[in-house]
Amino acid sequence: MSSPKGEVAAVPDLEILSTTLRPGGFVEPIIHDSGAERNLIDSSHARFRQAPLEFLREVSLHVSGTGWRSYDEIIGQPVFYRGFSDNMKAAVMRRPILQAKIKELTAKRLKVEEAEGLLASNGLEERTKARRERELEDSLNQVALEITDNMICKMESKRFIRGAYYMCTQLLTRAYHQGIHVSSEEVIRLRDVATRAAEAKQSIVFLPCHRSHIDYVSLQVICYRLGISLPTVIAGDNLAIPVLKQFLQSAGAMWIRRSFAGDALYTTVVQSYIDTLLHMGLNIEAFIEGGRSRTGKLLPPKFGILSFIMDAVISGRCDDAIICPVSTQYDKVIETEGYVSELLGQPKPKENLMDLLSSSSVLSLKLGRVDVRFHEPWSLKQFILQQQARMSTLPQQVDTTAMMTLDIKTRLLRTMGYKVLSDINGVSVVMPTALVGTILLTLRGRGVGMNELVCRVDWLCDRVRNNGGRVAHFNNVPTSEVVQRAIEVLGPALVSTVDGLLEPTFYAVDRFQLSFYRNQVVHLFISESILSLALYTRVKRGGGPDEQRIAYNALYSQAEFLSQLFRGEFIFPTEGLRANLQKTLSGLEGDSVITVTHNSEGSPIAVELSDKERQRGREDFDFYCFLIWPFCEASWLGAVSLMALTPPPGQDDVWLDLKQVQDMAQLFGKTLYHQGDLSYFEAVNKETLKNAYQRFEEEGIIIVSRTKDSKTPTTTKLSPQWTPGRDDRGLIKAEGRLWDFTESIAQSRREGKNRRDGATVSTRVLTLADKAGRELFSKAVFEASAIARRDTGPLGKRRRKEIQSKARL
Repeated sequence: MSSPKGEVAAVPDLEILSTTLRPGGFVEPIIHDSGAERNLIDSSHARFRQAPLEFLREVSLHVSGTGWRSYDEIIGQPVFYRGFSDNMKAAVMRRPILQAKIKELTAKRLKVEEAEGLLASNGLEERTKARRERELEDSLNQVALEITDNMICKMESKRFIRGAYYMCTQLLTRAYHQGIHVSSEEVIRLRDVATRAAEAKQSIVFLPCHRSHIDYVSLQVICYRLGISLPTVIAGDNLAIPVLKQFLQSAGAMWIRRSFAGDALYTTVVQSYIDTLLHMGLNIEAFIEGGRSRTGKLLPPKFGILSFIMDAVISGRCDDAIICPVSTQYDKVIETEGYVSELLGQPKPKENLMDLLSSSSVLSLKLGRVDVRFHEPWSLKQFILQQQARMSTLPQQVDTTAMMTLDIKTRLLRTMGYKVLSDINGVSVVMPTALVGTILLTLRGRGVGMNELVCRVDWLCDRVRNNGGRVAHFNNVPTSEVVQRAIEVLGPALVSTVDGLLEPTFYAVDRFQLSFYRNQVVHLFISESILSLALYTRVKRGGGPDEQRIAYNALYSQAEFLSQLFRGEFIFPTEGLRANLQKTLSGLEGDSVITVTHNSEGSPIAVELSDKERQRGREDFDFYCFLIWPFCEASWLGAVSLMALTPPPGQDDVWLDLKQVQDMAQLFGKTLYHQGDLSYFEAVNKETLKNAYQRFEEEGIIIVSRTKDSKTPTTTKLSPQWTPGRDDRGLIKAEGRLWDFTESIAQSRREGKNRRDGATVSTRVLTLADKAGRELFSKAVFEASAIARRDTGPLGKRRRKEIQSKARL
């Protein structure tokens, strides 16, 4: 379908893309026999071993730039030309904000040298002081230039990007053999927005979710294939490893440190580079979550890069930027095995090229497909003005001073970050593997037959669509084929079958790893799950319908408590709790899951399971509970682990290392799980426990002390009003504010044969917590004593004297 060079249109059309116009969320049917699907990336590339001549012909077409491969006429500002890097460095160094910061740092250094007598002792006069000022400015300019050179992307060669595109598609189609799929409807809209942005010389800021290293490549490949100017990808320098660093930098990667708080010059260079990209109208790609999600669901937004972009618009250094949230979904994520190891507490391995390429034999896997969806882009400037319009105390224009003095920028950033996450969820497609994984983890019993699995997948598809989600449209392909394909992609390490039975029976082998796929669905049912857990506080008591009925006020109170508890885990609807609860009650009553009793005025007064739901074995109700029980279990573990922070007698002023506390909580959870006091092993995962501790800090349950010195550990202790007491024997009492908080979570925990229950539970748990806590306090006291001895000894005094005598730039 290629055309001779020079006859290619300005951008490739949909016929060249081999896509068909489909409604949003449509997924092409699965064709097992041919192995070729209509998608953005052709998976029928020639292989060198099977057809060496055809392989070489394809390579030559890409390198020479025949037809659409030339990437000559693109939508957007020019990229990939000789001198691009030098032009970019010069533009960054000329930014007024950077030059002003260099002068500021120079002035501060001169004052320090004057105060320390370094200038006077050398007999410098006013003119030599000016020379010293020039020396400092030259030095800082040189440092800034080196930072810039290491940071910026270097889009210098079209021949390179043509070859890189071909190589990346070769690798991608070997791993994801069904290619990268997009919605034609969204592609048409994106190209239209890109055309208007190019005319106005405005940047498109792509903000995708982040689940795999493949994310770095997939959006670049799509933009290349669509003829859109490739974005500059903001990437952490942990991936700046030999060979890969230069390759990615030449393809559009911008390297930044993982942390640079306190480094004023580096921060300003980053801001200057972002300003330059926006001013020149060059596209940008930044991951809204910062790092990869190890759990499968969206992480809370990171505001660092968003802050730089928003500051550029607020200050007027650039007029506007177009924000485009992007969802990337996978049939199977390559790195999930490594994620499980990290979540269980093993140190994250250092990135290297061979691990990246050989991850689960990436070059020979058949992992299905990648689906990329684009939300409708929106103007950042218009968003800021709309938010200001809601803040009546501010004038109706973008005003930097007012924002800084009233601390509005932080609120704007939070609102923008969570809006982007909501937009990503809004366009995400639920993949077949997520459907199967969710069903397997939300059914009682050891396994499920094929017929029932297919029925439940059909039911879940209807639920997803009814809740506004997108699910794979199977066209005329039977659901049984889709389920079988998903099981094959997941592989026997995650889902296996029991042979020799009346029908194939499937069961979850690695529930921890399979939860990654279930977590991609939870956000669609978070309201139903919260309400079901609130109702479960009565259902778990057993007995007849009267005993399991809950008053509306009690239901509302527990739902409000759970919503606050999971505020950092999930994105909730914006209508407010009461309105959302009413809407959810109506939906569940319409589905015959619950029965709501109203008073004479029509207000709800009581809620219970419906007779129909009881007759079908609580299938739907249990589904909603199973979705969120692991998160409830993790929050309970986090809360009960705080009991270990109860100081032993005489150690009330001791602060504990926060990382050591969280490591203790994880070990504590593993112990409880193997002793039968914890239902879900995934509750011990590191990320969920970190989120729980973040919520505890926000609620004032713990006090956290942080310093700017990266070598000084973050420490924590219980707030006095939350600290439990001890009895005459020195044991922690099962009472007080913290214990009541823990019990409030426990009311919604799952009861059953997987967890030990009884009157001795609190005694066992508190005994273990006290044991773990005493070890933490002993270690903290020992480390504090060692530091004190080091600082007061002769070596410590000499070291302080050396530091005080040094003059640093």
